[in-house]
Amino acid sequence: MPKARFEEHTDSGFVLVAVLWILAALATLASIYSVYAVNTVNASHVADDRLQTDASIRAGVEMAVFQQLAVPEPARPSHGAFDLRVGRTSVAVAFRSEAARIDLNAAPVDLLAGLFAAVGVDSEHAGIFAERVVGWRTAPSNADPNAPSKADANGPSKEAQLYAAQGVRYRPRQAPFDNALELSLLSGLPESVVERVLPFVTVFSGRPAIDAAIADPTVLSALPGMTPQILGAVLKARASDSSDGQALLALLGPANIHASTDKSKAVRAAIEVQFDNGRRIQAEVVFRLEDGEDEPYDLLYWRDDFYGPMQSA
Repeated sequence: MPKARFEEHTDSGFVLVAVLWILAALATLASIYSVYAVNTVNASHVADDRLQTDASIRAGVEMAVFQQLAVPEPARPSHGAFDLRVGRTSVAVAFRSEAARIDLNAAPVDLLAGLFAAVGVDSEHAGIFAERVVGWRTAPSNADPNAPSKADANGPSKEAQLYAAQGVRYRPRQAPFDNALELSLLSGLPESVVERVLPFVTVFSGRPAIDAAIADPTVLSALPGMTPQILGAVLKARASDSSDGQALLALLGPANIHASTDKSKAVRAAIEVQFDNGRRIQAEVVFRLEDGEDEPYDLLYWRDDFYGPMQSA
């Protein structure tokens, strides 16, 4: 082959290889852009769904607030349920006064012990666990809880010494519970017991007594002096939808010492948001009614399972 033709074929081969490399690079860039575009669209959908979820949950809360503030305080419902439509979602709301739960910061020790017993703890350990709750929330002295206490000045308090003796690396808070999940930090309290107790406790009620008109049967069982006969009579009276709170307290007899029919301004709402595509989001929100304020309510707690499982406060 003549030298000129050989060089011509060689140059053509180099050009062809270069073109093929350029095409391969362009194909790779196109693939990368495609993945980027898909991820961007997916992220945009997630952001849109998050905004829709927040709007739906807040709409459910505000409708629950309206149902209560629209009537005089004595006539306000202590519980209720309703459905509404918000954008691309259907929203189901069930709300209940926090007085239906036992307040970890206000309940007396015998009511706390009764709750532990009601969820299956033997009487001895139920009393011990109740004492740990009180020990966790109680300041080591009567002094200002924000100031150094005499007990701290002279060394750890008795409750702190107990934690140290049991090998716990932290001291008890010795201040009010911020969250019901702090129960898992109490020395000697098994996680299985915490899980059974959480649905029946709160840190938002602020009341030492429970609302006997709406409390769960397990909470009613925690009342000192409660018997199966009394519990049955109370549940039967509640099923008749009687609004006579005093008659209900009379039925409790000796078990009414830590019971009332007073509502709490703190309300817990269980909210389910269902998208048109079938996706369901569960949420739990606690709010406090604010009569006469610029804002009709104050959000105390909000948790949903948009990004994963949730735990109650």
